[in-house]
Amino acid sequence: MKIYTKTGDKGKTSLFGGTRVPKYDLRIEAYGTVDELNSYIGLIRDQKIDDYTSHVLIKIQNELFTLGAMLATPAEKKILKNGKERLNINKIDVKSVELLEIEIDNMNGTIPPMTNFVLPGGHTTVSFCHISRCICRRAERIATQLSDETSIDELIIVYLNRLSDYLFVLARKLTIDNKAQEIPWIPEKL
Repeated sequence: MKIYTKTGDKGKTSLFGGTRVPKYDLRIEAYGTVDELNSYIGLIRDQKIDDYTSHVLIKIQNELFTLGAMLATPAEKKILKNGKERLNINKIDVKSVELLEIEIDNMNGTIPPMTNFVLPGGHTTVSFCHISRCICRRAERIATQLSDETSIDELIIVYLNRLSDYLFVLARKLTIDNKAQEIPWIPEKL
C-alpha cells in the first residue's frame, strides 16, 4: 500500500464516501483530534501499568478508531445505493459507554473519595492520563460543535464524555499504583 497519494497537496482531503473537504473542515478536526487522543492513550499503555488496564486501553483504542470512522462518514454517505451501510463495522453503542462506566465504578471503589480538585501531575503516567483527558474534552467540544452543524451519532459525544471521566479516574488510580502524591487544588483566599 502506498503511503502518499499527493491528493491532499492542495489542502483538501476525502471523507469516507469520497466527499472532498478542506483539511480544516470541522469533521476532519473532530476525527483528527480523536486520532491524537488515541496516540496519547498508546503512550499511557507504553508506561508501566497493569495488564488489565492495558487490555482495557487497547479496547478503548479500537473503539476510538471506530469512532473516528463514524465521524469521517457524512450522514448523506452512510447508506450505499444498494441500501447497505457504507461503514460495515460494529459502531460505538450503549455497551461501549456502559463498559467505561463499569471501569470507572470499579476504579472508584479502590481510591479515596475526592474532596478537592486535583492538580495534574505527580508521575509521568498520571500526566499522560491528564493530557489524554484534556484532548478527549477537546474532541468532545469539537464533536458537539459538529453535531450542531450536521448529523452525527449522539453516542459519539456520550462516549467521549464518559471517556474523559474514565481518564480522570485512571489518573487517580495510577497515582496510587505508582505511589505518587495527589496534590489537591486549594484556592488562595483574598
